[in-house]
Amino acid sequence: MKTHLVSALWMTLATFVLLVVIYPLLVWGFAQFAPEKGRGETVSVNGKIVGFAKVGQKFSEDKYFWSRPSAVEYNAAGSGGSNKAPSNPEYLAQVQARIDTFLVHNPTVAQSEIPSELVTASGSGLDPHLSLQAANIQIARIAKVRNLPEAKIKALVDAHAEPPLWGLFGPTKINTLALNIALDKL
Repeated sequence: MKTHLVSALWMTLATFVLLVVIYPLLVWGFAQFAPEKGRGETVSVNGKIVGFAKVGQKFSEDKYFWSRPSAVEYNAAGSGGSNKAPSNPEYLAQVQARIDTFLVHNPTVAQSEIPSELVTASGSGLDPHLSLQAANIQIARIAKVRNLPEAKIKALVDAHAEPPLWGLFGPTKINTLALNIALDKL
């Protein structure tokens, strides 16, 4: 019995040292070779940090491209989805409210044209990207509010389109923060 107890204590101590000391130091060491030394890529405008390149944030003013909704209010410390089933009445009401809001602010758009990503939260709640379709459907609203030609905003959207990974994996996407910063510079 005593040998089993001593072995278990040594194993606990070894596991503790491995997982609480060595592994975090190893991850921290690798992070020192990453951009920003693992602290995340910040985005600055006129010397002021306005957000992170890889974390979504809320845009709800009509003069901006709206982001994908977030179940965690874009809190990177608490990443996650709503975990509600597509048949959940509360979830369905939330999605319908988002659809209704979008249609009020985008009266030229039919409900069937709204991309699902504009009314459903991503799995992480932090997705900073929109599809090309989700950006294009908002151009008319933004052009009207900013009193700019739609063609100018469309050119801006096309200029910010990021191709799929290696040209193969995933859709063409647009970083909402980068696009809205460029929009303010017009």
